[in-house]
Amino acid sequence: MQFQQLQYFVAVAETRHFTRAAAAVHVAQPSLSQQIRALERELGADLFLRARGNITLTDAGEALLPLARRILADADTARHEVQELVQLRRGRVRLGATPSLCTGLLPDVLRAFHDRYPGIRLLIEEGGSHDLVRELARGALDLALVVLPLPTPSPALSTAELLREDLVVVSSPEAPPPGGGRRTVDVAELEGERLVMFRHGYDLRELTVAACRAEGFEPEFAVEGGEMDAVLGFVRAGLGVAVVPRMVATRSGRGLRVTPLSRPALHRTIALAHRSDVAPPRAARELQRMLLER
Repeated sequence: MQFQQLQYFVAVAETRHFTRAAAAVHVAQPSLSQQIRALERELGADLFLRARGNITLTDAGEALLPLARRILADADTARHEVQELVQLRRGRVRLGATPSLCTGLLPDVLRAFHDRYPGIRLLIEEGGSHDLVRELARGALDLALVVLPLPTPSPALSTAELLREDLVVVSSPEAPPPGGGRRTVDVAELEGERLVMFRHGYDLRELTVAACRAEGFEPEFAVEGGEMDAVLGFVRAGLGVAVVPRMVATRSGRGLRVTPLSRPALHRTIALAHRSDVAPPRAARELQRMLLER
């Protein structure tokens, strides 16, 4: 049974005339009649009683008509659904990002994407780069913003560098400034400072601890285990200082003192990653383009 045959059958059933039905579906009348005969042979039953000037449905035709109409309607719905998806009217994008990027980079980009494609659902998953790489590999995410180098490099992932961002020291204006109040502070001058530290698995934790150890000291923690918002809140409360991305400090800097790190400054490299063996959906590719062109 062919889809086209059902179209021809419904056209004849509705017009009760082979010639008018052929005109309605834009096909020659002999071709339409041939396809109706082929459908009847496959079903093993006549669908029409044919009398000169009088075409009526048989019992088999009456039984087939509502089913054929439903099949044609479902196919039309499917066509519209796919067209809307292709034209970015509907769909979803599953994006992973580190919490600091959700705070700093993503709000403006996602607002621009939503304004342009309001029918696309944005599903955001926060996590460290290690977790996001794992979610990408198992197909749970379309794209992920990760910190390079990846914790476990994978040939199954493609990455494109997005930006290099300086890190800064944030502290409470009510507490003594780090580095004695100078305009910049060295990593070495964080020795003796009590740090508000992110949880294990957080990219910024590993980066900060490694930088302190490279200067010959083990950092002292006042509080540890928080996410970005919690860390900034603890710093505002005067519990200690923290090393955070400049973008986060700029966006969330109210109630914080921001002190740049001296050159060579600490920085991190942000990349956009996706699976190399599967092309992201069209909506995800459009968000990818907007992120890369930001």
